[in-house]
Amino acid sequence: MDRRIEKAGFAKHRKKALGLGIGLLLAGAGFYAISQTGGGQTIRVAQDRLTVATVQEGPFEDFIPVRGTVEPLTSIFLDSVEGGRVERRFVEAGQMVTAGQPLLELTNTDLQLEVISREAQVIEQLNQLRTVELNLETSRLSNKQSLVEVEYRLTQLKRTLDRRAELVKSAAISQAQYDEARDEHDYLIRRRDVLRETQDVTDRLRAEQFGKLRESTEKLQENLEFARRNLDNLIVKAPVDGQLTALEAEVGQNKTRGERLGRIDRMDGFKVVAQVDEFYLSRLSTGQTAEVAMAGGQYVLRVAKIFPQVREGQFRVELEFQDQAPTSIRPGQTLQLRLKLGDTATALLIPNGAFYQDTGGAWLFVVDGDGAHAVKRDVELGRRNAQVIEVKSGLRKGDRVVTSAYGDMVRMDRIQMN
Repeated sequence: MDRRIEKAGFAKHRKKALGLGIGLLLAGAGFYAISQTGGGQTIRVAQDRLTVATVQEGPFEDFIPVRGTVEPLTSIFLDSVEGGRVERRFVEAGQMVTAGQPLLELTNTDLQLEVISREAQVIEQLNQLRTVELNLETSRLSNKQSLVEVEYRLTQLKRTLDRRAELVKSAAISQAQYDEARDEHDYLIRRRDVLRETQDVTDRLRAEQFGKLRESTEKLQENLEFARRNLDNLIVKAPVDGQLTALEAEVGQNKTRGERLGRIDRMDGFKVVAQVDEFYLSRLSTGQTAEVAMAGGQYVLRVAKIFPQVREGQFRVELEFQDQAPTSIRPGQTLQLRLKLGDTATALLIPNGAFYQDTGGAWLFVVDGDGAHAVKRDVELGRRNAQVIEVKSGLRKGDRVVTSAYGDMVRMDRIQMN
């Protein structure tokens, strides 16, 4: 029967010794790596994959690049005052128009019938007022005529009384005849006084009524003119001189009241409308300036209006040219502006790189003096523009930093550059 023969000496423990040697070798390599890196996680990166910049001192221009669109300084929108069917177009979009020039003709049968009915009602009311006015005038003239007749009769009776007074003395007539004439004279005097009082009261009331009648007549006339103007509104006219940049109405199309018909741009100046990131809302105010280079010159614009409503992470800003606008400027043109947020000041600067999106400016990799390693360092960064970032603390002039994107390196503490 065969049996296994055990190996003796070193051959018996060769595998164990070999495993122990490999373990010691790996431990030594790990210790060497730790002693070389100074602790933490290290990543090896080819040097040509990194962008390294030097911290420098220089003027920091506090501005942001903004893209704006040229628009006319004043735009007038045309809306349909009265709805109707588009009957005719007198002009086309893009033409220059003058104030009062007809642009469109609308037809509205219901409105025309309504105006005719209102006009008939107003005319009827005016006729009634004129009838009342005529009656008052007739009454005044009747009172005046009665007063004239009484005064005329008094004059005649006065002469009769004077003659009868002499005749009574000579007994040519009886006393009764004299008394009869005197009583009639006294009656006419009282009647004259009543007529005069009636005339005064009538004239006063007539003056008050005439004033109210005139007011009512004027209001009715205004209503009548308003009704007629509704028909005039069916002819859409240009309110100002300018360029008809839009006309949204085709022949046969129905337009409702208040519907947008077009737009007229006045050629009295231009403005630039820009959308700015909401991050800068608190740092913008009216009066700040922006610069734009075009047509071989440098032009300055002023922030005229800020609309704080934020939509899709941006808010609207309107800028106007501080001096005369370029002669070659056109509506709809796009301009690249440098919008200033503050004054220029001297500061430590580093290039504005992709690292900022990875670290938020809280830290970055700083290259050692040997140039073979870059170590993570906490820093405090301030303002930034499209080119550079202001350094507040954590770096010195001459330090070299990695400004390219970090990607997976954000979890590392050191970079070994090969």
